[in-house]
Amino acid sequence: MTKSNIRNIAIIAHVDHGKTTLVDAFIKQSQNLTLNEESMNEDRIMDSNDLEKERGITIQAKSIAIPYKDHLINIIDTPGHADFGGEVERTLNMADGCVLLVDAQEGVMPQTKFVLKKALELGLKPIVCVNKIDKKLADAKNTLSKVQDLFLTLVEDLELLDFPTFYAVGRNGQVFLELPEEREDALGALEADTTPLLDCFIDYVPAPTGELDGAFQMQVNSIEYNPHFGRQLAGKIQRGSAKVGQSVVVVNADDPSMKVQGKIKALSQRLGLADVALETVSVGEIVIVTGIEDVNVGDTICAPDSPEALPTIKVSPPTLKVKFEANTSPFLGREGKFSGLKQLQNRLELERISNVSLDINKSDDGAYYVAGRGELHLAVFIETLRREGFEFQIQKPEVILSEIDGVIVEPVEEVFIEVPEEYQGVISTEMGSKQAEFLDMQIINTNAQYTYKMRTRDLLGLKRTLITLTKGNLVMHNHTVDHVKYVKDNDKMLQGRLISNATGKALAYSMNSLQDRGQFIIEPNVEIYEGMILGLTKDDKDIHVNACKAREKNNVRMARGEITLVNLKSTLELTIENAIGLLHDDEMLEVTPENIRMRKRYLNKQQQFEAEKKAKRKGKS
Repeated sequence: MTKSNIRNIAIIAHVDHGKTTLVDAFIKQSQNLTLNEESMNEDRIMDSNDLEKERGITIQAKSIAIPYKDHLINIIDTPGHADFGGEVERTLNMADGCVLLVDAQEGVMPQTKFVLKKALELGLKPIVCVNKIDKKLADAKNTLSKVQDLFLTLVEDLELLDFPTFYAVGRNGQVFLELPEEREDALGALEADTTPLLDCFIDYVPAPTGELDGAFQMQVNSIEYNPHFGRQLAGKIQRGSAKVGQSVVVVNADDPSMKVQGKIKALSQRLGLADVALETVSVGEIVIVTGIEDVNVGDTICAPDSPEALPTIKVSPPTLKVKFEANTSPFLGREGKFSGLKQLQNRLELERISNVSLDINKSDDGAYYVAGRGELHLAVFIETLRREGFEFQIQKPEVILSEIDGVIVEPVEEVFIEVPEEYQGVISTEMGSKQAEFLDMQIINTNAQYTYKMRTRDLLGLKRTLITLTKGNLVMHNHTVDHVKYVKDNDKMLQGRLISNATGKALAYSMNSLQDRGQFIIEPNVEIYEGMILGLTKDDKDIHVNACKAREKNNVRMARGEITLVNLKSTLELTIENAIGLLHDDEMLEVTPENIRMRKRYLNKQQQFEAEKKAKRKGKS
């Protein structure tokens, strides 16, 4: 395929504005691709791993190729959640144009601004598509007006203001050149057709640049591991051509001494949902190279006689870091397939090589610090490891400090919150207690939309608190916008813990008598150990309790009035994200394939007491 017949397009948008659903429509309507019946009836085909399907969000950017009118259109599906913005940044440089997808009801959202800004900085030709025009409260004209305002604030090249505009109902596979006059409930009867956008890709988006006759050059944008073929390197060919069996050299712009020799064993391309083997590839194509080891994302694969490295992929810095350690729980080895420190280290080293959006570094004590963009980003990685069979423990997240002009600074984020009007007071009170700076508030369709600015460290655990206060009626998004001088706060009032002083099985009888002291985070009949956190108290005091105590048995028959009825209140659901936000400095989160458990670093009560005294003495000095 010659580069004049190739188009590379990125689909960018805020989370849940319909990127993956629209890509599904492109795949299903392509007459050149053969899909099995199961795939044709499936939603979110591109979200292939279990976590993406369960959470309903795209976590990893992916690309597919669609043949259309003698052209090959490479479509890159990117994440919309701000925590996975690194995936957007590492893949946009493979595109020459982009489709900005905007929900007709929600309009311009925080991540809309972020992804458009990144695309424009790279000089991508933009196309705007107002999606979900069939929503009851959709306002496509107003949404388009807001998008135009956003372009005015971001573009430097005035020619980019003259962008093509489309309207869509992505879930129906419908794209329109003009806003349909039909009522929202009648749009489903219209023909499913995405060709207006595909035609625009060919006519409006430029073909890839680069010399066909030049020496081969390709930057590695992602790495996957195949149990049969080993490391598979994906990227866009920037110059020249390559064939199976060709010798190459791998170089890196940040490390001039690096020079890894290798040979291409196989070449392939993702055509629809299938990998198609190729013998030769050329400039402009997005391909998968197999057979070269010791390569990281951002490295450049070149012809041996012309080892020129492309600029290393740069992504926005992370904001939170978590220390990963080998598990030291009394239940070590019971539930995990991989529980040793060496196994954990090897797995984190593999992730360091392939994941540019996570910053992974080894500490002096053999543990690892993993840094990401937020609680969700870190929680998804933790969940991935536990599903692979690993067990380990993590400490409380730390905000990443940096130095600018000799001043220590910390990240600040813009926070968007949407709740029903009746919760306005709740939001104002809670955000005020977090010292958040109020920026804006609007009432739209009986919902209150707030915008605040606050420190990243004050965001830890905030979403869980707001979900509880609003009974789940909450939409919340945040992204880093600035840094401010770091100022150490005075000690804050921390919620106390119900701490187990026994090892055994938690019994409903004991839990029933203890529940007036706080809220449990465990269910009855689970195995617990001394020092494990069982719940949260109503104040700032820790309480050591015995939840394993059974009813005393004797030969005396109990009177009816003495019989204690067990009526346990609902427990607090302990997800990884919730637990990350709950952890105190002296606590750990034990993670296994079967359970997550909060625990004190020192399990014995006397050890805890000594550690507290030592911390107080250190604080006074």
